[in-house]
Parts: sequence; C-alpha cells; structure tokens
Amino acid sequence: MQHKGNEMTAIVSCKGITKVFGKGELAVHALRGIDLDIMEGDFATLAGPSGSGKTTLLNMIGALDHPTEGEVTVDGQSLSGLSKSALSDLRLQKVGFIFQAYNLVPVLSARENVEFVLRLAKVSVAERRSRADAALAEVGLQGMETRRPSALSGGQQQRVAIARALVGRPRIVLADEPTANLDSKTTGELVDLMYRLNQDSGITFLMGTHDPRVMAHSKRHIEMEDGQIISDTRS
Repeated sequence: MQHKGNEMTAIVSCKGITKVFGKGELAVHALRGIDLDIMEGDFATLAGPSGSGKTTLLNMIGALDHPTEGEVTVDGQSLSGLSKSALSDLRLQKVGFIFQAYNLVPVLSARENVEFVLRLAKVSVAERRSRADAALAEVGLQGMETRRPSALSGGQQQRVAIARALVGRPRIVLADEPTANLDSKTTGELVDLMYRLNQDSGITFLMGTHDPRVMAHSKRHIEMEDGQIISDTRS
C-alpha cells in the first residue's frame, strides 16, 4: 500500500500500463502507459468515448486481463506473476464487479445469484443465505429474494448485481457502464444507492461510464482518450 502525505491509501496502483491487442500492422494499442492510483474511499468515474480504453483498464484492475507492459497492484498485492488460481482468489476476496448486462444467471433466484460468489468462496450455507439476504435488503430488494431475473425489472436486476458485487465485502467495486440500460429515474436511484454505500460503508467505486447522471455524483473524474488519461480532477 502507498501512503500519501494526506494519509490517503492507494487501493489500486497502475504503473506504466500498456495493452496491445494483435501484432504487427494489425496491432491495436488499447492502453498507452497508464499511471493511476485509486485511493481508498474514492467514488470515481472513468469517462471517455468508445475505444478510449475504459473497459480495458477496468479489466486490468479487476485481474480479468493482464497488461502487455507495466504493473497493477490491488490492496498492496502485485498482480504480476500470480497464478490463475491466485488471481481468482484475489477477485473473490478483493474486487466486486457490476456489468452493463447485469450478468445474472437466469435459472437462479435473486438470492442464489448473490450467493454464487460466496459459494465459490466456500462460505457455509447458513452464512451464505444470511449475507445474501442482508445484501439484497441493503439494495432495497427485501421480499424479492426468490424471484428469478425474468420476474424483475432492469433496475431491480442491476440492484441484484450490486448486491452480488458487495456480498463478498470487496475492497473495491468496478462498474462498467452500470446504468447504460436503465431509464433516468432508475439511474438516479442506483447512483444514489452506490453513493450511499460509498459514504456509509467506505466502499471504493470506480465506474466506467458515458452517463452524465453518474458523473454528476462523482467525487473524482478521470477522462480517457486514445488509451491515455487526459485529465484527472476531484470535486
């Protein structure tokens, strides 16, 4: 971990992150030497046009992909050289994910979708149920634990996804266009929910987004273009 002069701690540190897809004339430089620290307690947005590198950078931080060059550190642990099983453990224990398409399992109930992360972590059945129900209550879905995704609205499905991201008590939550499929009212409710979780529980959020409604709540705004960070401001 890194301690700055103001005692803030970097939960994520990216040093010289480059990502190249393909080779030779077909090579695409998705990230070009990214240096970025995400501080504990940040509620940050990662913005920029399609192709700017937002999703690629989130995938690097979440250990879903590895950089061509450079180093990513999460909660003081370098991802370089970790085995697949070690990376999987890190994702389970340190990182929560919220995706644009929700990524819920259709045949599982809301509770079972949230429990899935805990099942992978080999948490006992009783504790899984208790923690999943508490997480669903926290996102306003008490009483809907047994509903399948098809019986939930888009906003409710994204709330299940947020509960699933939080139930493992991660150090950071990464969200990739979390409001892209939602109307403005539902977007406002979800952004308010994530902001409250950030304020009340100190959970760090980094959200890739085009959505001005999300950016309006942001305490830190990072702008990307052509695989580089072009601005990084705090409000």
